[in-house]
Amino acid sequence: MRSTRLEHDFIGDLEIPNDKYYGIQTFRALQNFKITGMKVSAEPQMVKALGYVKKAAALANRDCGVLTPEIAEAISKACDRVIAGEFNNQFTTDMIQGGAGTSINMNANEVIANVALEMMGHQKGEYDYCHPNNHVNCSQSTNDAYPTAFRIALIKRLTGYQKELQMLSDSFLKKGVEFQNVLKMGRTQLQDAVPMSLGDEFKGWATTLREEIIQVQRSKDLIREINMGATAIGTRVNAPDGYPELVTKYLAEITNVDLVLAEDLIEATSDTGAYVQLSGVLKRTAVKVSKICNDLRLLSSGPRTGFNEINLPQMQPGSSIMPGKVNPVIPEVVNQTAYYVIGADTTVTMAAESGQLQLNVMEPVIAFSLFTSIQWMTNACKALRTKCVVGITANEEHTKNMVMNSVGIVTLLNPKLGYEKSATIAKEALKTGKTIHEIVVLEQKLLTQKEWDYLYSFENLIRPVFQS
Repeated sequence: MRSTRLEHDFIGDLEIPNDKYYGIQTFRALQNFKITGMKVSAEPQMVKALGYVKKAAALANRDCGVLTPEIAEAISKACDRVIAGEFNNQFTTDMIQGGAGTSINMNANEVIANVALEMMGHQKGEYDYCHPNNHVNCSQSTNDAYPTAFRIALIKRLTGYQKELQMLSDSFLKKGVEFQNVLKMGRTQLQDAVPMSLGDEFKGWATTLREEIIQVQRSKDLIREINMGATAIGTRVNAPDGYPELVTKYLAEITNVDLVLAEDLIEATSDTGAYVQLSGVLKRTAVKVSKICNDLRLLSSGPRTGFNEINLPQMQPGSSIMPGKVNPVIPEVVNQTAYYVIGADTTVTMAAESGQLQLNVMEPVIAFSLFTSIQWMTNACKALRTKCVVGITANEEHTKNMVMNSVGIVTLLNPKLGYEKSATIAKEALKTGKTIHEIVVLEQKLLTQKEWDYLYSFENLIRPVFQS
């Protein structure tokens, strides 16, 4: 058996290694696009989604009478094997490429065609029996097949991301319960503000992450709209009557995703607004998670010359020169991941804006940006949860002492003594180093010890009851 086979396109002929299921157009893409080093196979959900799209198209084309049952069945079975991951290593084109994703679409068409050929008893490259364009790509264009697969893969990826966000939120909530009775000083502008519970601080982080899960779901709902059957620009050229509706129905059944056909296929083929919306949500979540990590690093700073309110799990030695130093490496790596996602949002924005007329050719970089953002943030949230949050402990006595020695607690005296008098007390405390208790109870006798004990009880400090 020959080690290569001769394939041709309208540019010319090429020898293709016979152990490869992809063909000439994929081979050209490998020569043309050496950009990220990340192949389509690095995003297995995209490979699966391409299999879903091609299978649904084959079934719809069979029903419309434009593919024979034999060819449709062979394509469908080949797609099942692609979906199962059997041929992931054959999806070799770079994630970022010119041509609006044509090379990725043809990579799928060629692999599926050659798998189908073997299952039909033919050799790879005998395209008279099952052709990448005429059969696997029947009633399709890259301009509807690629974005539809992209959207299906995004939905699958986002489901995993939502689950990880939920688990991270739950871990903060659990710590919030654990730390509910830990008194600490709240701060604004990095200055002492008023007392609070450390548990409430952690619960606040849980709440803000739950908000993001809702926003991700709303973005998923926008992505459910697909343009299958639009073909080149949305006019349905080369697609038989009823095909768009039929292929969408099959896709929804195969993927178990509630996909809907766009009402205006011309608009849907050029519009990338749903990606911009999703990217903005990913950025928003990244900003929130990064802010939480900044807080964790501040609250654990020191340990002897910083806030030292909490202890993060010790993951590794922190210095090659300073013995005993331990750094907050998990929040740090999550911060850096968030910065990437924030930058990727700018990439998505510019790529969406740069689409001209009836097609946005920049969709591959949008796909690359969204896939990496989702996967890397999923990984970062998991690391934050498993290697940091679950192991956090509180320095309860230290945080309580900081509260009672703080000038910030003078705020609770406003209703009884008035703002001006309270400000005078605060000024004296700052000047002399005395505590608010010493000035108010022991020296000036503005409150009795009993009144002080009630006003500055743990419960009243974290959930104040107005007292005039």
